[in-house]
Amino acid sequence: MNGIHDMGGMEGFGPVKPEPNEPPFHSAWEARSLALNRAMSYAKIWNIDRSRAAIEEMPPHDYLTMSYYDKWALRLEKLLIEYGLVGADEVAAGHSLHHPKPIERTLAAADVNKALTRGSYSRPATTTARFKAGDRVRTKNIHPRTHTRLPRYARGRAGIIECVRGHHVFPDSVAIGQGENPQWLYTVLFEARELWGEAADPTLSVSIEAWEPYLEPT
Repeated sequence: MNGIHDMGGMEGFGPVKPEPNEPPFHSAWEARSLALNRAMSYAKIWNIDRSRAAIEEMPPHDYLTMSYYDKWALRLEKLLIEYGLVGADEVAAGHSLHHPKPIERTLAAADVNKALTRGSYSRPATTTARFKAGDRVRTKNIHPRTHTRLPRYARGRAGIIECVRGHHVFPDSVAIGQGENPQWLYTVLFEARELWGEAADPTLSVSIEAWEPYLEPT
């Protein structure tokens, strides 16, 4: 989707200023936000791509003014309400008002390490890859209103297949409840001038991971 989250190539936001000796968390609530998100991810009620889409759906003002873990907390609140695990009235009240909806998987202390790993999204191939390393391709100029992993700055651009990464779950489908729909995944290399124009540094290039439905031959 063409939301404010897709900031690649955008300007005017000022320099990135890394914080020297930055701690993992700046306050206890940030750690709690991470823990709650991981616990609910382990429950497998929604998938990682629906989770990403929930942040993308935030209003631009909220996205630009909230901190990283603010977004995680708001995302979790949104999904809990969306999937009927809590009510909006309970969030407003700050405590439980209704009988809880049962869930099949809950995170135990012994399983925390599992919850911090993403597992594999590779799936057995059911088709032959359309492209191979060295093929010239062009990304499609798509503008879905739902989740996609094709960045806006790389749409309608010509590049070269750098590597075939295998057959993987297709985020655009699984994020909207249309099943895993596995597709071939590629690393595509673009020259900087193809992406940013003649003023770009000619010595630079950019690689992105792109699923086969994003690509067409040139």
